[in-house]
Amino acid sequence: MTCIQILQTKPKYYPLSIALARLSPENGTWILAVSGSSSAIQIYVGSGISTLSSKDNNVGFKLAATLTGHENWVRSLSFVRDEMNDATAVRGTADLLLASGSQDRYIRLWRVHQGADLPAQSAGSNIVIMGQSLSNKAHRFEVAEEKYSVTFEALLVGHEDWVYNVSWKKFEKGRVCLLSSSADNSLSIWEADETSGIWVCTSRLGEASGAKGSSTATGSTGGFWTGLWAPDGKEVVSFGKSGGWRRWVYGGEGDWMQRNAVTGHVREAMGIAWEKEGRYLLSTSLDQSTRLYARWKSSKHRSWFEFSRPQIHGYDINSIVSLTSTKFVSGAEEKLMRVFGEPRGIARILEDMCDIKAADINALPDVASQPVLGLSNKAVTGTIVDETKNTTNGEDVEEEATDGLSHSAYPPFEDSLSRHTLWPEEEKLYGHGYEISTIGSSNKGDIIATACKASSVTHAVIRLFETKTWRQLKPALEAHSLTVNRIAFSADDLYMLSVGRDRQWTVFERNTELGEALESPYKVKQVMAKAQTRVIFDGKWAPLTVGRVFVTAARDKTVKLWGLGEDGKEWACTETVKFEEPITAIDILDTVVSFETGKFMLMAIGLESGVWSVYRALVKENGGLEGFEKYLDVDGYSVPGKAITQISWRPTGAENGGIFEAAISSEDSSVRVYELKI
Repeated sequence: MTCIQILQTKPKYYPLSIALARLSPENGTWILAVSGSSSAIQIYVGSGISTLSSKDNNVGFKLAATLTGHENWVRSLSFVRDEMNDATAVRGTADLLLASGSQDRYIRLWRVHQGADLPAQSAGSNIVIMGQSLSNKAHRFEVAEEKYSVTFEALLVGHEDWVYNVSWKKFEKGRVCLLSSSADNSLSIWEADETSGIWVCTSRLGEASGAKGSSTATGSTGGFWTGLWAPDGKEVVSFGKSGGWRRWVYGGEGDWMQRNAVTGHVREAMGIAWEKEGRYLLSTSLDQSTRLYARWKSSKHRSWFEFSRPQIHGYDINSIVSLTSTKFVSGAEEKLMRVFGEPRGIARILEDMCDIKAADINALPDVASQPVLGLSNKAVTGTIVDETKNTTNGEDVEEEATDGLSHSAYPPFEDSLSRHTLWPEEEKLYGHGYEISTIGSSNKGDIIATACKASSVTHAVIRLFETKTWRQLKPALEAHSLTVNRIAFSADDLYMLSVGRDRQWTVFERNTELGEALESPYKVKQVMAKAQTRVIFDGKWAPLTVGRVFVTAARDKTVKLWGLGEDGKEWACTETVKFEEPITAIDILDTVVSFETGKFMLMAIGLESGVWSVYRALVKENGGLEGFEKYLDVDGYSVPGKAITQISWRPTGAENGGIFEAAISSEDSSVRVYELKI
């Protein structure tokens, strides 16, 4: 591909949108509309574009007209050929309609007409706003010996905030509709009235922004950034800053029904955690949110949906662990950890739609709410004030706390996810001096281990908390000198592994002589300094049937297996596997898998490029591993586009039927669940 022309713009002018269309199919002329950080629209025309060379200065796009009328930046442009309302359509030279959406809250339509005569004036061009009539100046130009004009066609008024996007859709018999999206949290569908020709809004989708106090500067959702038509015109979609798409399906007779669409993070997904029995998946991200995904039992394709957004925070969230079926702990770019409990409304949804039953649903709080400018989700019971509903006489409307989630046949839509699915915060855990880097949890869920970003031994400690009273168990464990990147417990919680930036790993052993007492539960058993030559990103324990084995993955492009010696005193490297790029995440399946040639341990390995694969190692009869080999390469089209931040096999439980699932979080903002059939 070669650049054949560069169109220079004025200094401090930033193009934000372009629209390209054929002026005439017969002579190969084109029209290009450009808008940006000014209130004007520039019209360029050109001929011979397909044969244009970089050395030809006589052909190409040239400025033909500048359209004025908007009072703020013009953010979106779109062309369509108006064959229904143009008598010349039979000759293939119907007029073009250009739609422009601006930050002045208005949409303007412009007609591009071929010929020396001007088109008939439309009814929409005579609108008077704020006591001023709209200018209908004709902008004339000539290209390829053909004369054209651009005139103002109509002004579309209805949005209450910036117009972000406009998009045309052509239907049967030449009928055209315009879809617009705005910062007022709405999509509007516009169509010309068959009788009067006046453009009117036939459908308005989204939310009532006035009730929420939404504006460009203070809106809680930031509006809808784009609007797209489905190819058949029977669906429209949009998305905003929360990352979730919103989808509406046409149901006939002018009715549009909201349906589930793709949701997800909008910044790097940093951590994932399966519920202890693998019934749902939690994820955290630098977009300052935590999300819960589960498989909808009514889905034809066994699809996963977002059922809750437990945490919407003011800090980037780095790590998460699941403690029980109704509790999790997360750590963010702050010095404390937060403990969350499942509310009753979410428990009912998961039970109804996913067959996930909570142990004592009546003991759970109804729902959670977040105070304005607050970071802590507060439990709410009884009734709540719904600010989104219209009120009379200035009185607030009270409703059941779970009303926003009840009586729905579908998983929560984006507007409900962002407002009605928070989890109440139960506890804050303090102790660290810097931002939290990782959190680990014992398999019993009685202890959590935490670490923070550190550049000294003083701050590189691991702090333990017991989960009954959330008391810190002292003393803190000192072993590392730099940030600890991952903490993992063995299957029986007898050992705890930590790996970090200081290129070392440390194994801590449980004080078994203390019995069930939690005071000083772990002590250092072995420290392996310079275990790898670069920062160690991840480390995981193998199932107990394999023996006391763990693996580490590092930036030095190697994965190392470490086995406990026969004397039971120290671990030593038993095998090293080399890769072509750094390994950023690793996980081991919690059970051995039977193949025709024996029983194997499966290990998922994620690389910095986003590629990941599954390796297997033969489990010897007397314990230990041998014959480490690649078992599966995941297809390139389905892997993340950036580094994998965490891999986690779904807990297998008693029955798996030879089907295993792995979840992956990535810096490309995606969270993916893969299914592996043996």
